[in-house]
Amino acid sequence: MLAHPARAHLTGVTVLDFGRLLPGPFCSMLLADMGAHVIKVEDPRGGDYARYHPPLLESGEGAFFGALNRNKRSLTLDLKHPDARGLIARMIPDVDVVLETFRPGVMERLGCDHATLSAINPGLITCAITGFGQDGPMSGRAGHDIGYLALSGLLEQTGLSPASAPVIPGFQVADLAGGALYGALGITAALYARTQHGEGAFIDISMSEGALSLHAPEHARQRAGSVEARGEGLLTGGVPCYGVYETADKQWIAVGALEPKFWLEFIALLGLEHLGSDSLDTGERGEAVRAQVAEVLKSRTRQQWTEVFGQHDVCCEPVCSPREALEHQLFKSREMFFMLQGVTYTRTPLSAITHQGTPAPGLGQHTDAVLSQWCDADEIAQLRAAGVIG
Repeated sequence: MLAHPARAHLTGVTVLDFGRLLPGPFCSMLLADMGAHVIKVEDPRGGDYARYHPPLLESGEGAFFGALNRNKRSLTLDLKHPDARGLIARMIPDVDVVLETFRPGVMERLGCDHATLSAINPGLITCAITGFGQDGPMSGRAGHDIGYLALSGLLEQTGLSPASAPVIPGFQVADLAGGALYGALGITAALYARTQHGEGAFIDISMSEGALSLHAPEHARQRAGSVEARGEGLLTGGVPCYGVYETADKQWIAVGALEPKFWLEFIALLGLEHLGSDSLDTGERGEAVRAQVAEVLKSRTRQQWTEVFGQHDVCCEPVCSPREALEHQLFKSREMFFMLQGVTYTRTPLSAITHQGTPAPGLGQHTDAVLSQWCDADEIAQLRAAGVIG
């Protein structure tokens, strides 16, 4: 949460967002939540595909789309129409950031690449989020999150043991952490740099490289000669003091008692004081220690253990479902959720807007209002008649 939640730090920044689906919209949502004016550019023939991804809200649009596109305005524009290039050129002097998620070369074919647009506005910042980067042997290749994780080594390390299959994470790590978050960070850094020297920038974000960078600690261990198999690392379930244990009601408790002081208090609560020096045991001895811990933890329900551990510093928390997280007192007390037109939205830690803002826009809802800055009513009507806008 921002230290000054009422202050929108990116107020005055205009973003022309050509992204769709997940990485681009999440990135521009972060910028919009911090006060940026985000213009979402969509094809008049349906717009962002995520609009129709079930489940659907009462508005008829997908909940997935609604979660990612709050505080934005929708402009429908046929980028393949020959007159679209000229319209964008007129807008660019008043735009600070262009965000796009097309494959490399698409923006150039549309006449909207950074070289062309920055010739009009030298201070323009362009951020391109792609699967494999703007150049290199895989730049033109199609991909999805699971492939980026596979290539970067993250997926191979996610699972219970070397004998088990890799486990797909419960959220899109490469799309969000490797792409959207790095994109937003790069954009804000470039905006700051522009205040120093007045120049724009082109930011090349590769989601596979972003995912790869998240494994920097593992890479350091590998280079130092320490190779950990899947599920056998210090932080991947290979030691008794750091793992997930089942409770009596077939729920789960996450144990993170890594440091000796936490482990000693943890095992004292379980009545297993004799395991005081065994927190980091591996192999057969580690399995034996884990079995003793598991047996005790399975004697009470998750709620009972949550109440016990909640009174002590042992780094143990209940494994909540997404629905349970929505009701957790921590997130409620931190005002992580807010309502817009009857729909609950989740803030981000950077959100400047808590109880205000606008829901995701309808397709082309703001086309006329957005273009009125550059076109009069007659020209807007002509553009629509010509099929340039929806």
